[in-house]
Amino acid sequence: MRIVLAADGSSYTKKALAFLITHESLAGPDDEILVVHAQPPLPPRVRSAVGADVVKSYMNDEAEKVLAPIRRFLDKHDVNYQCEWSVGTAHDQILRAAKKAKAHMIVMGTHGHGLIGRTLMGSVAQKVITGADIPVMLVK
Repeated sequence: MRIVLAADGSSYTKKALAFLITHESLAGPDDEILVVHAQPPLPPRVRSAVGADVVKSYMNDEAEKVLAPIRRFLDKHDVNYQCEWSVGTAHDQILRAAKKAKAHMIVMGTHGHGLIGRTLMGSVAQKVITGADIPVMLVK
């Protein structure tokens, strides 16, 4: 099975990762995990003020803060995995990665924003569930 794990560096990502590793039927030695992290785009003025190389370096450093601990954790387990990061809105990048990888499932952590928060800001998890054509597992 190919699984996309959405990673934002929160404690909910850690819980989702732990859930995957403790359930060999999901992430056993014959399965693949694609860890996906999305960096929000910076305003164009920032890019022009500091330069594309500085922005790319900054974004790479920020992505590594999220992905490096996940790599260390997965290296300790008998799991096939890849990590990638991209720039864009989180739900779009997660859905795009899942489609490109021909994933069978998306796993992600979530936390409640409450009714007002979901109404005003929207929820990445909610948007992934709505946009996905494969199962989405939310781990709380």
